[in-house]
Formats: sequence, structure tokens, C-alpha cells
Amino acid sequence: RQRRPRPDGAGGGGGGGCDSRGPGGEGAGLASSESGGSGFSLAERRRPGGSRPRYEVVRELGAEEVRWFYREDRKTWKPFIGYDSLRIELAYRALGGQREGEAAAAVEPVCVRSGLYEVDVANAESYPVYWNQSEKIPVMRGQWFIDGTWQPLEEEESNLIEQEHLNRFKGQQLQESFDMEVSKPVDGKEAIHSLKLSRNHVDWHSVDEVYLYSDATTSKIARTVTQKLGFSKASSSGTRLHRGYVEEATLEDKPPQTSHIVFVVHGIGQKMDQGRIIKNTAMMRDTARKIEEKYFSNLATHVEFLPVEWRSKLTLDGDTVDSITPDKVRGLRDMLNSSAMDIMYYTSPLYRDELVKGLQQELNRLYSLFCSRNPEFEEKGGKVSIVSHSLGCVITYDIMTGWNPVRLYQQLLQKEEEELEERWMSYEEQHLLEELYVTKQRLREIEERLYGLKASTISKPPVLKFKVENFFCMGSPLAVFLALRGIRPGTSGSQDHILPRTICNRLLNIFHPTDPVAYRLEPLILKHYSNISPVQIHWYNTANPLPYEHMKPSFLNPTKEPTSVTEGESVSAAPSPTTSPVMVRRHYGESITNIGKASILGAASIGKGLGGMLFSRFGRSSTSTPQTLETGKDGAEGDDKKGTTAGSPPLPHSSSGFLEPAVELEHRIDFELREGLVESRYWSAVTSHTAYWSSLDIALFLLTFMYKQDQDDPDKSNLDSL
Repeated sequence: RQRRPRPDGAGGGGGGGCDSRGPGGEGAGLASSESGGSGFSLAERRRPGGSRPRYEVVRELGAEEVRWFYREDRKTWKPFIGYDSLRIELAYRALGGQREGEAAAAVEPVCVRSGLYEVDVANAESYPVYWNQSEKIPVMRGQWFIDGTWQPLEEEESNLIEQEHLNRFKGQQLQESFDMEVSKPVDGKEAIHSLKLSRNHVDWHSVDEVYLYSDATTSKIARTVTQKLGFSKASSSGTRLHRGYVEEATLEDKPPQTSHIVFVVHGIGQKMDQGRIIKNTAMMRDTARKIEEKYFSNLATHVEFLPVEWRSKLTLDGDTVDSITPDKVRGLRDMLNSSAMDIMYYTSPLYRDELVKGLQQELNRLYSLFCSRNPEFEEKGGKVSIVSHSLGCVITYDIMTGWNPVRLYQQLLQKEEEELEERWMSYEEQHLLEELYVTKQRLREIEERLYGLKASTISKPPVLKFKVENFFCMGSPLAVFLALRGIRPGTSGSQDHILPRTICNRLLNIFHPTDPVAYRLEPLILKHYSNISPVQIHWYNTANPLPYEHMKPSFLNPTKEPTSVTEGESVSAAPSPTTSPVMVRRHYGESITNIGKASILGAASIGKGLGGMLFSRFGRSSTSTPQTLETGKDGAEGDDKKGTTAGSPPLPHSSSGFLEPAVELEHRIDFELREGLVESRYWSAVTSHTAYWSSLDIALFLLTFMYKQDQDDPDKSNLDSL
């Protein structure tokens, strides 16, 4: 057979931060690595199912037959993809198998796993590139593998077996027929060669039939008993071993290019559980990979998630708060100091800037590092989105908009001046006010000149080094902060009212219906959206869901919230335009004509006192969904009001207090997760705030918006189902 040509760019970087440095960068040959350059010129036998090629003559394993593995959290060994494994092996062979001395120090680390990690071949460990991690991730070179699971043998044992195999059988013909997958059973065969290990021994029944046996006492007894019963030694207690991995490693098996990076920002509690954002981001990344494989596998690019850990580097007050904390129930107090205290720090004029600067610097550091390792990212128009959780949403918003308390103070002063000018003043007061105005103007001019001189010597960099494409808020209290800063509903229906499109192209607020920390943003833009339900996020396995852009607004049902209510009171009650109504849920797609008001009234009247108040806050009718409309009336009046149904735009409604019912938002902002069919609403109120990270529904939602331009591009595949 002719030698197969080496693929172009044998050592080049793939997607996600792998540059062309390091071993193999000059196109290190795969066939020439320690196999005499004849690896691809031998006759091959390929196993059925597209597995790795196998050769008729025993020779040293080629780089493509070896597979490298990594192990996280002390779980099972996971194989690197072929592209990564091949480059690690070439680096290993550049060391000549020696992991100490000057040669080991000269070999640069190998970039793996879409550029998120690097492998130190000399020390057989891997570490992340973009974040700090105390525990190193061990890596291992696999040559011999267990049948069925294809887990590698420990490297020390594997090296001994490989050395013994080459010493005994190198150059010999393999005895299997050309196209057989399974060799003949070894029943009755005697071992032609054996090797004793520390706790095991290996028997060769033929060149390609190798079994591992445990030398533990129980294993020896079991082997003796089963052999006396007529079973063979191999079938009773032996584990078959395979030489070389089941799949050949190729440079074509590489990750796609990263077209979109997502910075994942944590909220409170990071001091209490350091490293939690790294684990949460890993969960979000893993669920996104599953969704990408299922729905976006035809795209040549992918989305990468990077954790932003901004809390641990801050000093703040040092240990002052800890020193004033009483000792009783110390565990609870420490938990509050490590979590809820972050909110107090952020509202403090003394420490707020430190929190903002910490997050801002970390975002810019990560972006600069990513671009330095992926020089084509900006050239090809790579996009950046931010996913923030809890308090992280507020800090991220303030960084993007440049908001600070000083601005609010200046607005209050300006308002006082306007009120002062409007009231009647004496001649002396008016004269003093004019002098004050002239003095302030003069002071402002001097400050601008001074700032101009400073700006000429020190150029102030932009707050963020990148434009934010999408800003996803999860479990966000941002709406409360904005309301307390004086933001009130407008009349335009534009996102610019709270976040200009020039700063961020799209704002999306994701929340679980029972998350007590989350609040809606849409009613801060248009007041009547407090009576319009948030958009329901599709379940990830929903067949042919309606695209979010095509989902029409639908009304909530305004009801009163007393602890006890009668049917007559409920029917006659008119909702107040200044209060938030109870959100009544219905089954997805269920018609309003099939829902009796008795279920709503019954749900509202359950319990009194504290139970009633809890239910009014967290209660959800088991026969409901927000994409439909219930007028709350019956008889002829109810029939007249039933014109607006699921999928129809909002119409004027006399009892809902709409000022401009024809005005709609340019884009929907509030998106609500669907409740589970069997989940406890009270328990989910406790757990829902931290339940976003591993949600497949959220992963599909995020990717749907981030891949939206690829879907809209007519030259690319159109994912109509999404």
C-alpha cells in the first residue's frame, strides 16, 4: 500500500485558542514516529464499524493508535479527542519518553479541549487557561485497554505489558484472519507467554489474544472452582486486553472554531463557596454541548462559555465584619457574611467601586487573553455575550451603562434647582441664585480644562473592550435596583429606556416563576406589561416549537389577593392599574373556554393568614399557562370580553387600566421557565434561584438567540424548528 499523505497543518491550532506553537507545529509526521517511517505502508486490517486500522505485523504503536486520557473529580478516565491526543503524543515523543531534565522544560504545553486547558506533558497534568484551579487534572497515556469499556490500564502496567509484548512478538504475523472481528475462543488453549505484575498477571494465548488476571486470593479460588466445572480460565475470570485504542486519532477530529464567547458572571455567595462559578459554568457548558450536538450540529462554529470569578480577589473591609460578628449561631452568621453581605458591600459608597472595578478588570482580562490566543476571532467578527446571575446582573448592567450614585445625586440637585426657580423669590434671593449659577458655570469650565490636560497625558481606556451582543440575566433583581433609582415606565416600548441598543444589542431576563430574587423588567418600560404574561421558555424536547419572535403577548388575569375571598367579591373586583396581579397558569395550549373560574377561585381561597399570603405569592394553579387569556367574568359579559385568546395581540381592556394598549415592546425581554409537573412550589422557591446552570431548556434558549444570525443567514442552514 502507498503511504497516506499527512494532513495539512499537522500541528496547527484548532478552534478555541490553540495556536500553532508547540510540538508538531512544523507538521511532525505521524508515520515516522518511532515506527521506522513505515507505519502507513503496512497492510491493514480494519475492524467493522469504522474502528482503528490494525496491522498484520506486530510493530511499535503509532502515534495515532495511542490515546491520551484525563480525569476530573476522581471519576473515570475520559479520552481526549483525536486532534488533542495526537498532538499530546507528538509532544511526548519529542521528549523521547523522558519527563525530566532540560528536554522536558523545553517542550511547550499542548493546548486541548477547545483551548480551555493546556497539558504539561512532562508532569502528566492539565490545567485551565482562563481561570485558577487548585487541583491539577491528571492525564495518562493509554496503550492497552480493557475490552468493552475501553478504559486504559494504568500507565506503569501498560508500559510493562507493551515492552514485554514487543520483546516477545515484534515482527511476528498476527494470527487472526484478515476480516474477523472476534478471535476464536481460547478454551483449552495454553498461554504461550506470561508476565507477572504486582497484583496481576498477563497471559498471551496468541499474539492478539491477551488476558489480564487478578492474583488476589478470592480471584484464585474462583478461577480454580470454575475451571473444575469445565469453564476456561479466560472466560471465568480473565479480562481481555486490546493493544491500541478502538479509534484511530486523526487531525481531522478537531473542535469547531469559536464564533461566540459567553462570559458567565456569578452573583452573591462566591466567597462562601469558592470555585462554584467554575463548576456552574462547566455544567452550563456541558448542557450547551448536548444541545449543540442535537440541534446545531450542521454549523461549523460553536459557542464557548468562560467563567468570570470577580469576588475572591477583592479585599473590601478585610476581616472587620468578621471581628464584630457574635459567636452564637456562628455558622449561620458566617454564611450570611459570605453571601448576603455582598449586597451591602455593593450599596456602600466605600466599597461599590471596588466590586465594579473587580468585575470590569476580569472581563477585560479574559477577553484580551482569549483574543491573544485566538487572533482570528476579532477578524472574523466574533461576538460576545454575557450571562449574569443574581447580583452579578446589577454590577454588569452598571459597568455597561456607566451608572454610579454620583449621577443620581447630580440629578437630585438639578431637580432641586428647578423647583427653586419655579417658586416665588425676592430680589435678593434671585440675585444670589444668579451669582451661584455663574459660579457653577465657571467651576465647570475649569474642571473641563483640567480634565482636558489630564486626558492629553493619560488616555482613559473604554470601560469594556468589547461590544455586548446579548445580555442574559438569570434570577435577576435588576428591576428592583432600577425602580429604586427612579426608573419609571415610559411610552416608547423600546429597550433603550433601560439599556440602549448602542451598548447592548439585546437584553433578555430569564427567571423561574418561584424564584424569590427575580423580578420582571418589561413593566419598567411599558406599565401595562405588568398585566401581560412573560414569554414561556420552550422545553428543550418540544417538537416544532413556535419561534419566540412569533409569540404574541397575552394577558394575565388580574385578581385580588385577600386571605379569604368569595365568588361574588372575585367577580366584582376590578384590578388596580398600580398593583401586580396574581399570575394564573394554564396548561400549554389549553383553550380558555375549557377552564372554569372555580379552579382559580378555589386556588385563591386556600388557607388563611400566612398560608394564604404564601399561596398568593408562590401559588400556581395546576390547570394553567400564561399564553392564554382569562377575563375573569362569566355570562354575557365574559363572552363579550373573550375576544383576545392565545396567540392574539393585546386589545383594549376596560378593567385592566391600560393607558396605551396599542403600544407593544419592540422585543420581548421577560422569559419564564416552565414549572415542572410534580415539583413542590414551596420547595422550588428555595432551590430555584440556583437551578439555572444545568437546565437544558435554558441552554437551548441561550443558543437559539446566539445562533440567530446563522439561522437568519440565507446562505446557511435554516433551523426552522428553532
